[in-house]
Amino acid sequence: MAFLRAKQKAQVIEKLSQVAPPGETFIACVHAESGPSPWLAAALGEIPLVGLIIVLTRRYYFLTLTNSHVVINSANRWNNRPGDVVAAFPRHAFPVNRVKRASIWSSMYIQMPGNSSPTRLNIHRIWRAEMDQLSAAFPPGSIDPSSQPFDTPQGQGYPMPGQPMPGQPMPGQPGIPSQQGFGAPQGQPYPPQQPYPAAHAAPQGQPYPAPQAYPPAQPYPPQPGAQVPPQGQPYPPQVPNVPYPGQPGQQGYPGQR
Repeated sequence: MAFLRAKQKAQVIEKLSQVAPPGETFIACVHAESGPSPWLAAALGEIPLVGLIIVLTRRYYFLTLTNSHVVINSANRWNNRPGDVVAAFPRHAFPVNRVKRASIWSSMYIQMPGNSSPTRLNIHRIWRAEMDQLSAAFPPGSIDPSSQPFDTPQGQGYPMPGQPMPGQPMPGQPGIPSQQGFGAPQGQPYPPQQPYPAAHAAPQGQPYPAPQAYPPAQPYPPQPGAQVPPQGQPYPPQVPNVPYPGQPGQQGYPGQR
């Protein structure tokens, strides 16, 4: 399981390195799942269909702590591969509360973009060391009084893909230690925050195809006994489209123009 965890972290860092701001250093990566307490879900799973509904509505995420942000990626339900960035919060504005560190399943509530209420995330104990590192971004008063104390060791940043771990020589340069943490490619911002699930983006550099014009509508032939409206009468004015109420606005990445 440790090997699998290391592989999952590497996949998340590789994914984020493509969109991270300049100078970003990755510190910790935590896997979490939404939904009610796993203990409650196990009890409700004995009720027909209830357990299936809980499984199908559960979402999976990776939370990554960097030197300046907490970034949330979606995770694949079946193989845990990281997906799109669904939120990126500055460390000083991480909207988390009711954090509870427990022996088996820890939990926290995060206000996700586009949601009216906080989302509960559950974290298994195999990720507890990474959760302890993530606690460096928890705001004051966000930890539940009944929580176990956090252990916050000073973790070293994950290197960028293709780079050695801190303290190891760079490839082709024996004896020269690498720096702690590596910056991401210059000028690549995180994508705008999207409510889950993130919309599929168009291929980079490829414009959207122009909409095809429909042929003019042909009038139906009059039916026997139907009243034919007099010629020359205009159609009634069209009512303009009104957006559905409550649609959340797209929040741009902090600092992005």
